[in-house]
Amino acid sequence: MILKKIKYSLLALSLASLTANAQFNLGKTISKAEQSVTGKKSSGQPLSNEDVVSGLKDALKVGTDTAASGASKVDGFYKNAKIKIPFPPDAQKVETTVEKLGMQSQVDQFVLTLNRAAEEATKKAAPIFFDAIKNMTVSDGFAILKGDSDAATKYLRSKTDQQLHDEFKPIVEAAINKVEVTKYWTPIITAYNKVPFVQKENPDLNEYVTQKALDGLFILLADQELLIRKNPAARVDDILKKVFGSLGK
Repeated sequence: MILKKIKYSLLALSLASLTANAQFNLGKTISKAEQSVTGKKSSGQPLSNEDVVSGLKDALKVGTDTAASGASKVDGFYKNAKIKIPFPPDAQKVETTVEKLGMQSQVDQFVLTLNRAAEEATKKAAPIFFDAIKNMTVSDGFAILKGDSDAATKYLRSKTDQQLHDEFKPIVEAAINKVEVTKYWTPIITAYNKVPFVQKENPDLNEYVTQKALDGLFILLADQELLIRKNPAARVDDILKKVFGSLGK
């Protein structure tokens, strides 16, 4: 029964991650999913552990690619309330002060450029995720398949967060320069620091956008993983309906 559920979970994960924008071979994904459900390769031989985990890796590649694609499009961050990057919280008093000075439009433009930087940076995210997925072991794969509805997302975060951060930050820095974040930040912080008796502030924008961009990507990935497992309305494919119906979910 456990193996049967594992096989069904792989089918669900593989198909859940597919969207119209995902650059992936649909036939290959369905073939792998069906192989996992039947427990046999096209040759009639039973699937090995490596075959099952290989299918999971393919599904995760699609999921991470879709998350990165969604985040990196124009307004992918800015118009998505779940991942929109706000004015830096540790500089909240800066925002409040300069708004009182009549600089609301500058604040709005600054927030827009923060999100544009994240959108630009996440164009480079998918290959970084792919490298992490490539190094997944068989035991890691089966732990994900038997885990919670966000097990894959938790795995990627726990195993690769620091590496992703270190590789991602230079991309964010370049993106910040490209969209001219400092062009809008400099007058804001200059005006604030001229106010008598205020404590000087200058948050690390590169670090802030890097972390928020990574947070946003994992939120999108978790959403995809959860949707197909928990939302019957998302099971638009007949195979998915049969799989989850048989599992009673």
